[in-house]
Amino acid sequence: MAKSLYETLEVNENASADEIKKAYRKLARKYHPDVNKDPEAEEKFKEINAAYEVLSDQDKKLQYDQYGDSMFGGQNFHDFARGQGSNSNLDDILRQMFGQGGGAGFGQGGFGQGGFGGGFGGFDEPDLDTSAQITIPFDISILGGKQHISLNNDSFDIKIPEGIKDGQKIRAKGKGKSYHGQQGDLILKINVAASPEYERDEDTLIKTFDLPLKTALFGGKIEIKTIHKDITLKVPQNTKQNQKFRVKGLGVLDRKAGEKGNLHLKANIILPKVDDLDEDLINMLQEKLPV
Repeated sequence: MAKSLYETLEVNENASADEIKKAYRKLARKYHPDVNKDPEAEEKFKEINAAYEVLSDQDKKLQYDQYGDSMFGGQNFHDFARGQGSNSNLDDILRQMFGQGGGAGFGQGGFGQGGFGGGFGGFDEPDLDTSAQITIPFDISILGGKQHISLNNDSFDIKIPEGIKDGQKIRAKGKGKSYHGQQGDLILKINVAASPEYERDEDTLIKTFDLPLKTALFGGKIEIKTIHKDITLKVPQNTKQNQKFRVKGLGVLDRKAGEKGNLHLKANIILPKVDDLDEDLINMLQEKLPV
């Protein structure tokens, strides 16, 4: 299936959102009419902006990835754009085609109704994808795993990729609407539940751990349970409140880089109750502790 929007931005179909944005910025600078005085530059600049309008929007991109250039009446995007005329606003045309703001699918909002140069006659196949959202435990968002879903009288497991972020979307193949033997997909927005133990900052995890005063003062080892495994942390003398210790490789998987980030352990020093101390020790502390 031809997908010439990717060719317009000079990226492949598996390009990440960051790669698409980087390619767009590079081409926009190159073909901006204020910079490039070639007579063709302005039209090229319009095509680049319109292609980015689709590929930078996750919902529009999902639709385009499903139907490809059939949305342009079988033309590639370059020929389609030129067919709209030099005074056409391609951004507005594509917003209308993709149902911007109105929830319209491919059978609505102008698709199959003419008005775009006559290239869409007969394309009235409905959008079979459906959308929903689920909340998953924090641990599963970090470690990945299966999540059971009950939706529209259907019950099934989906695979949650390791390191998924709050707000990201995943596709469950064949779990959308059906039409004439075709089956759409379910687009799931993932909400990640808060954790009482951890904070997440991109691929870094932050965890506060309790540290006895004696260990903070004189140093020692302390056992800590982390989301990945149990570890033994060596604490130096004179550890301060909220002092951080970095543990490499026990953070969140960066799927693009293929490696895990770090875990930052933050010390919370636990002071003993005076009533629990030996009387001689209390007297000595009162006498010897610096003010």
